[in-house]
Amino acid sequence: MNVLVMEPRRLESYVYGRWVPGTKDGAELRDASTGAPVALIDSTGVDFASSLAYGREKAGPALRRMSFHERAAMLKALGQALMDRKEEFYALSSATGATRTDSWIDIDGGIGTLLSYASKGRRELPNTRVLVDGDVETLSRDGTFSARHILSPLQGVAIHINAFNFPVWGMLEKLAPTLIAGMPAIVKPASQTAYLTELVVRRMIETGLLPEGAVQLVCGSVGDLLDHVDGQDVVTFTGSAWTGRKLKTHPAIIENSVRFTMEADSLNATVLGLDAGPGTEEFDLFVKEVSREMTAKAGQKCTAIRRVIAPRAYCDALVSVLGERLGKTTLGNAADETVRMGPLASLAQRDEVRARIGDLLADAEIVAGDPDNPRVVSGDAEAGAFLNPVLLYCDKPWQAKAVHDVEAFGPVSTVMPYDSAEEAVDLARRGKGSLVSSVFTNDPIFAEDVVLGMAPFHGRVLIGNRTSAKTSTGHGSPLPGLVHGGPGRAGGGEELGGLRGVMHYMQRTAVQGAPTLLSAVTGRWVAGADVRRDGEHPFRKSLAELQIGDQLVTGTRTVTLEDIEHFAKFTGDTFYAHMDEEAARANPFFDGRVAHGYLIVSFAAGLFVDPAPGPVLANYGVDNLRFLTPVNPGDTLQVQLTCKEINPRIGAEHGEVRWDCRVSNQSRATVAQYDVLTMVAKTRD
Repeated sequence: MNVLVMEPRRLESYVYGRWVPGTKDGAELRDASTGAPVALIDSTGVDFASSLAYGREKAGPALRRMSFHERAAMLKALGQALMDRKEEFYALSSATGATRTDSWIDIDGGIGTLLSYASKGRRELPNTRVLVDGDVETLSRDGTFSARHILSPLQGVAIHINAFNFPVWGMLEKLAPTLIAGMPAIVKPASQTAYLTELVVRRMIETGLLPEGAVQLVCGSVGDLLDHVDGQDVVTFTGSAWTGRKLKTHPAIIENSVRFTMEADSLNATVLGLDAGPGTEEFDLFVKEVSREMTAKAGQKCTAIRRVIAPRAYCDALVSVLGERLGKTTLGNAADETVRMGPLASLAQRDEVRARIGDLLADAEIVAGDPDNPRVVSGDAEAGAFLNPVLLYCDKPWQAKAVHDVEAFGPVSTVMPYDSAEEAVDLARRGKGSLVSSVFTNDPIFAEDVVLGMAPFHGRVLIGNRTSAKTSTGHGSPLPGLVHGGPGRAGGGEELGGLRGVMHYMQRTAVQGAPTLLSAVTGRWVAGADVRRDGEHPFRKSLAELQIGDQLVTGTRTVTLEDIEHFAKFTGDTFYAHMDEEAARANPFFDGRVAHGYLIVSFAAGLFVDPAPGPVLANYGVDNLRFLTPVNPGDTLQVQLTCKEINPRIGAEHGEVRWDCRVSNQSRATVAQYDVLTMVAKTRD
């Protein structure tokens, strides 16, 4: 019988525009379930200084020439292209030890994060190359000197050093905000699972959607890469605290004050509420969540639950139910569809987890699972990196050390008892900083006490109960819109968080000067800047004709008592300040009856709107509305409407225009100020 032996694939690095193989045989990477060789990895032959220079000189300028919307459109197209190819990624992912469900978290989760940032970039960022931050700071009484903070992309390269457990998501969740910001990246995946990252990068490059050098890949050691970083570069790291500290103290990183973000060890905890005893919905949800977090990705998640904190009175029941549930977890070859949990990523990783379980036994006892005798339904129990779920119990957690210091990065958790909310918070804090914690309770007072007590020590806190059970994303799921990171032991870093993540790759700069020059720099009109009044109503202009600073000063309208009473009757808003002269005068803010704020806004619209059909297609919002001076019967209103910002939409025949609207009275006092948002056609019909 002839047996087909597959040769392991030699991984290549993608640097300075080409695929570069290693010059040595390289380390052998094996299938986590069968032990069969999958790939060889080696990065010798890569010129790391040239790789950095290529990103800075080739890709950086190309990305910075693109607007936020153009980068977002690029990410959307890239995400869709990867989604079309995902079955190829799934097929290889099983070699890492990931089941189909595990691979969904990694592959679909990673691509979904890419698409989420593409959407955020289009919806929440302007179609410009610079981002304004905060309000204008007026620095002179006459308005001739102002300041504004801007954010612009750093002009170096982001080096992403990733962990082995999420070879796709770990790369894409960092790449998404980096590319939106306008910065190129060098990706360095952990060796154990680098073959999957390499495949995804190959498919990314093949799309032709990325500017050359926007994404480079190093398979193997980073060599002297960090020797060449400077103050415009960024280094992010996910992995062990020991390695992270070593990288963080690299001489070039320290000397050049290089931005360094670290996600390290995390002894995440979950707390069962005092109200959530056996028989409650919260108890059942808690058991399911702990079990899921122990077995998903074989517990190889930086957000997995390591410490299970439960009321002492419920611990026996919890250990019994949880142990029984974990005992039913089918362990085997990740490619086997009947398997619930696959192996760890490598034999070395299994040895590491077994050693850490040994450390935990100094404080705890094993109450479920045998770390030395894996029971598998498929795969090779000897050659595969299998480990059944292991549950420990620590009866005296206040006297213990190992359970609060040692992370077994696998399907391992320790149950520990508490007697009060204060004790639960204290135990959670003993993790010395974590990525995430969770609280399962239906008691609002308990939730408030525990969440506020834990919050300073955690990057994210999930509250679970019966109401959110069907919609909750769970304890261990980082989301694109929420920060991912944690203080202390967890590394002190922060990723994702929506647009917060984009800003990590940009420099915040305070720009001071005359308003007209500030407007030129930021692409947004500010008060005091030059205006243009050419006699044509700005609403008659298309995006092709409209300019920032185009302004309309309207005619006037006098507000009468009849106007106020009619508006009150018509709308039903009969608040006393509009209807009762004596009561209004008793109000320290008013000098008699006043006009409704929304009456002022309505009259303002009547003054500035051009009624005929034209380039303005719709009014879709009002931002930052403030009423500054009361309007009394007899006051005369006038509007100054100025084009403040123009954002053409990519792939559409219209764009958004933001108008500065200032309503003043006969004394030139501003009575209302706000932004009007309109959709405007790109060209006239």
